[in-house]
Amino acid sequence: MAEDGENAPREQAASAVPRDAFMTVPADARLKTPEPASAHLSWEGSGAHAGERIDYVATAAHLDVRGDTGALVGKMFSLSYVADGEDPAKRPVTFAYNGGPGCASVPINFGGIGPRRVVTEGCDHLGTPIRIEDNPYTLLRQTDLVFLDALGTGWSSVAEGADTDKVFGVDGDADAFCRAITTWLEENGRWQSPVYLFGESYGTVRNAVLMRLLGERDVKVAGVTMLSAIFDWVQVIEGEDLYHLGMTPTMAATAQYFGKAGQGVGVDEWFSRAMDWTDQTLAPALLLGDRLPAEREAEVAREMGELIGLPAEHVRRAHLRVTLDDFRRNLLADEGLVTGRLDMRFTSDAPLALQSDAAWFAGEDAADDAVEASWTSAFRSFCHDTLGYHGPARYLSSNYERVGTNWKWEHHEPGKLDASASPNVAYDISAALRRNPRMKLSILGGRYDAATTYWNVVHDMSTQFLSPRLKERVEWHLYNCGHMAYVDVPTLQALSADMEAFYNKA
Repeated sequence: MAEDGENAPREQAASAVPRDAFMTVPADARLKTPEPASAHLSWEGSGAHAGERIDYVATAAHLDVRGDTGALVGKMFSLSYVADGEDPAKRPVTFAYNGGPGCASVPINFGGIGPRRVVTEGCDHLGTPIRIEDNPYTLLRQTDLVFLDALGTGWSSVAEGADTDKVFGVDGDADAFCRAITTWLEENGRWQSPVYLFGESYGTVRNAVLMRLLGERDVKVAGVTMLSAIFDWVQVIEGEDLYHLGMTPTMAATAQYFGKAGQGVGVDEWFSRAMDWTDQTLAPALLLGDRLPAEREAEVAREMGELIGLPAEHVRRAHLRVTLDDFRRNLLADEGLVTGRLDMRFTSDAPLALQSDAAWFAGEDAADDAVEASWTSAFRSFCHDTLGYHGPARYLSSNYERVGTNWKWEHHEPGKLDASASPNVAYDISAALRRNPRMKLSILGGRYDAATTYWNVVHDMSTQFLSPRLKERVEWHLYNCGHMAYVDVPTLQALSADMEAFYNKA
């Protein structure tokens, strides 16, 4: 949410903090963690799953993250749910997390796939009291679940003397998660269990590197779910052609949602048209830049305006390169509203005219404000009241100031001699699939997600040139949602059915 702001602008607006910021905290205070706490609980199904019951053990604990020499790198907080009476050699275990970078794993847990869920109200802001239910769509029906908080987020702590340059970065983060996962498998005796990964937003970058890295360290990965994925980081940079190409279908979907375009056309058909138009018309136009004849630019601007709900002249003045913030400010300007970013269906009153700072506006997101605090409060109540786990008063659900702003984006892509300053982890995915052709991959996206746009993910995977055999291992699901697919119940229902089929697939 600000979470998987995944390229979160709120992080960009924060002032830079020295990389050794965590080192100013005394080690005994920083690494002191509560004793693990567990409770035997039960989940009761409802709706289509009425009559089902799962008895399970929920455990809040920390996992040591240690280097090959045994030196402590940090302590990673985990909240696990393990079903009773299941054969551990056959029962899958799924490691799940959000992204940021700099975000803890609460949203995907209490918002989405955990056994307990905050009841949401579509695209409305949640109020009080917070309503919590046994999640009818929990992934616990298919797999045990382990939710992990990245080092420096949530209640996870960095060890004294640890090099944060290595911890807070694409490769260092994946290495830390790899070590935490193997620690959990060892401590729980689950080495024969099918291992799955479930990441959202930046968590899909982590997934991509992890699915390769775990294989290199002899952990067989059975399946990977990418929710609201981002693979090639260049797509987040305004002015880059891939940025503007990716934004266009999402803007078109949003314009249709608010009645500014696409009237009388089904949402699937409208989005498909926008995807095709982006491929066939906008892409060659952007590549030409000012070599595009003025008459042709005017024609493309007219078509684009009809697609995304903005005046053709507005689009032409931007030379077909409408930024997300420009779109958010202007689509509903006549109504005094701005759209969300993580989920563009959410709206809020437009900021004052004097609040013109671009970085500040980029981080204002009604989609985040509507649900994030409720999820975190539900999580805190569960740990404190149900498990008897008393963590520190401050839970770093988002820590962009010290994690995100200090992130090391350099990544050693497999098969390339030198590290890349702007990672494209699609290469890690293809390497992992080629090495393990029995691995399953599920890619889930939302048409109203402007943080991790669907067009870009389709494009990124198309440039991997997978064989037909490997393509059969990849499945795609596009939902009528934004970044957090689990916010509205219809999407959560569809996601739950797709996940059940995914886990049951050989």
